[in-house]
Amino acid sequence: MCRLFGLSSAPRRVRATFWLLDAPDSLSVQSRHEPDGTGLGHFAAGGSPVVRKAPLAAWQDREFAQEARQVESTAFVAHIRFASTGGLQERNTHPFVQDGRLFAHNGVIEGLDALDAELGADRARVLGDTDSERFFALVTREIRARGGDVAAGIEHAARWAAGHLPVYALNLVLATADGLWALRYPDTHELYVLERPAGGHHGRRHLDHSGTAGRLRVHSQDLAHSPAVVVASERMDDSPHWRPMQPGELLYAGPGQGVTRRVVLPEEPRHRLTLADLRPEAAASQHAA
Repeated sequence: MCRLFGLSSAPRRVRATFWLLDAPDSLSVQSRHEPDGTGLGHFAAGGSPVVRKAPLAAWQDREFAQEARQVESTAFVAHIRFASTGGLQERNTHPFVQDGRLFAHNGVIEGLDALDAELGADRARVLGDTDSERFFALVTREIRARGGDVAAGIEHAARWAAGHLPVYALNLVLATADGLWALRYPDTHELYVLERPAGGHHGRRHLDHSGTAGRLRVHSQDLAHSPAVVVASERMDDSPHWRPMQPGELLYAGPGQGVTRRVVLPEEPRHRLTLADLRPEAAASQHAA
């Protein structure tokens, strides 16, 4: 399944090095299929989002994902895609950018004609073919309708999707230069949070996170001295403080690492999909690799 990763150190800018595919050669025998795209988003010193991403349709693209990428930012969003909707093109690769925000999603939403109809003129924001970018456009519209309240926008968009669309999973990470939001919905896939003090739980270490099977690795010497909040699809180091988010839980990490969390969607989707309900390519994208 897709891998989500978000990190906020706001208001501090920290340097971090990302390997989006840490060891792709070792995966080829074990994994069901190669990833369909990788992307990394961060924020420039002035607060504008910067995204580098590529579909993995050729060896040179896997080289792009394997190359160490050192960037400096207050927040980062990384994503490894297994395609459920939309072809292997850069426009379908996460993270996406709208209104200065970064967004990545893990899951499947069906009923895209109904979602397009609900978006109306805001459908023009969608540059690719994915359910993820369409849902992001709905989130963006709802944020705008609520005077820039990101949490309220996510909640209302997710509530509309839960009531009107067939939903398999809707895990997401959204970031601005000074904040990080995450939603787990429903209980289909895990999403973990680590509130990391400077130096980690050992009190003196840099950050060195690595996902299983070499999918994603993140290193930051600066986080030996600065706190951070991390959201990821899996526990990525030996810290005992990783916490699974609850189904329907919306998390916000603000400047200074103040974290708030609340369950905003206690009910299940009205039209909840199972793996057996999905199209074959969508079902394949949701298996753990």
